[in-house]
Amino acid sequence: MKIQSVRGTRDFYPAEMAGRNWLFDRWRRASRRAGFVEVDGPVLEPLDLYTEKSGEEIVEQLYWLQDKGGRRLALRPEFTPTLARMIADRQAALPVPVRWFNISRCFRYERAQKGRLREFFQWNVDLVGVEDEVADAECIALAVDGMKAVGLGPKDVVVRINDRRLLAALMGHLGVADDRVPQVFAALDKRDKVPPEALAEMLAGAGLSDTQREGIDRILAWQALGDIDEQERATPEVAEAVESLQRLFGHLEAFGIADWCRFDIGIVRGLAYYTGPVWEVHDRRGEFRALFGGGRYDRLLADVGGKAMPACGFGCGDAVLGLLLEARGLLPAAPPAAEFYVASAGAAGIRHVLEVVRHLRGRGRAALFNPKGGSLKRQMKKASDAGARYCVIVGDAFTEARRVTLREMDSGEQRDLALEDLGG
Repeated sequence: MKIQSVRGTRDFYPAEMAGRNWLFDRWRRASRRAGFVEVDGPVLEPLDLYTEKSGEEIVEQLYWLQDKGGRRLALRPEFTPTLARMIADRQAALPVPVRWFNISRCFRYERAQKGRLREFFQWNVDLVGVEDEVADAECIALAVDGMKAVGLGPKDVVVRINDRRLLAALMGHLGVADDRVPQVFAALDKRDKVPPEALAEMLAGAGLSDTQREGIDRILAWQALGDIDEQERATPEVAEAVESLQRLFGHLEAFGIADWCRFDIGIVRGLAYYTGPVWEVHDRRGEFRALFGGGRYDRLLADVGGKAMPACGFGCGDAVLGLLLEARGLLPAAPPAAEFYVASAGAAGIRHVLEVVRHLRGRGRAALFNPKGGSLKRQMKKASDAGARYCVIVGDAFTEARRVTLREMDSGEQRDLALEDLGG
């Protein structure tokens, strides 16, 4: 019986693994440039870590199990709740602000489709302990730096920014009851994912009147903070949220990334723990779902048993970003397996080859050989297939005087040299 891989997961063959490592390396470099340090936690977490905040309905979206001790556990769907739990465990001892990043393997039980998998990797960045909007700007600036690192520019992607406090205040101005707001937010979060008639039906299902739905349509047409009506700006909660966003955009301008960012009143983010600014990164052509998602979550530490602290951060999955990089021709070619390929010729045998390999590796150089040996022509073909820059030919001169022939694969030029001069 041929066993297939689990739907929604991926096999990483050498070329795919090389691309994954390339991406992770750029995520790590961007994070460290901004002074963030790497952490990790368990893939298995108590199921309560997710149900305490989101309710039992989230169980349907997770891979979970009951272990032999009767404990309900879940494979982590994201890293932020784990980070909150970790900080809560050692909150008094941690220096503030906390600047952590993580590259997680995550799992979500949902319908597998293009750009949405059941197993994926996520770059997670969090800044905890800073209430000012400068922290949100720092996270967005790091996300932009990460996009620059993989070759994307402001013509490729845009950071769409909103504030949940602003949207909640506008719902209040329209007379939407507080207990209806989460349902309205859930509908608006699907605005780019469902047809307009489906969105209208969802809003009607939230119990909104025709006047309220017309008001939401008017709000969603805004393109800039300046489009907000003076009547609505007169509401203190609206005015406060607008001023906060203006400060945030000022910081983004100081970071020199204003051309990457714009206001978008329709950005909500589906997770309930967001409390302030929220943002998503989208490709300019609208070909793919959101690449990044982030925002402020000032209550999450308290929700997992810690002391309340201001916090913000983002997560970027590798699946959608990989599709965009592939579409733009930005994924690199797989690197060669080794810089040097050591081949035998003449009377030289495998022991002589291994001696040269040991010499090169001892000098920190990547060296490859064919354990099966074979003709020099066949070994040269293997060297070419491996993408080696050089082929080291170990022949009679090595057995007599410990000299080898170094051949440059691209040009075909070759020269003889002593073993001690090889790889220096």
